[in-house]
Amino acid sequence: MPRHDTLFAEAEEVAAPAIAHALFSIGDVVRHRLFGFRGVVFDVDPVFANTEDWYQAIPEEIRPRKDQPFYHLLAENGETSYVAYVSQQNILADDSDEPVDHPAIDGIFDTYADGRYQLRREHMH
Repeated sequence: MPRHDTLFAEAEEVAAPAIAHALFSIGDVVRHRLFGFRGVVFDVDPVFANTEDWYQAIPEEIRPRKDQPFYHLLAENGETSYVAYVSQQNILADDSDEPVDHPAIDGIFDTYADGRYQLRREHMH
């Protein structure tokens, strides 16, 4: 497994756009626009902050722009739970009012109400 600092060294730097406005916040439940999986936002990057290899692995016809917010999600689909990294252009608000089934949720969030999770106090800063 690569070292943490090596992962970031491989990532290409992307200049922040003049105005980077994230449409979703930590705790929001969202749905992927193309693939339909659901997830809860647990972190937000103002622009793409993953490796170039990860980016190039996305088929070109659906590859998102780098100059937009990217969301870290505790995600689920019909078969499993996982962590996803998704561009803002590919996320929609989830209006199902159903909680997300992911084993890491209890370690990060407290309660679920009105379609969103409340961050645990110890994770607020």
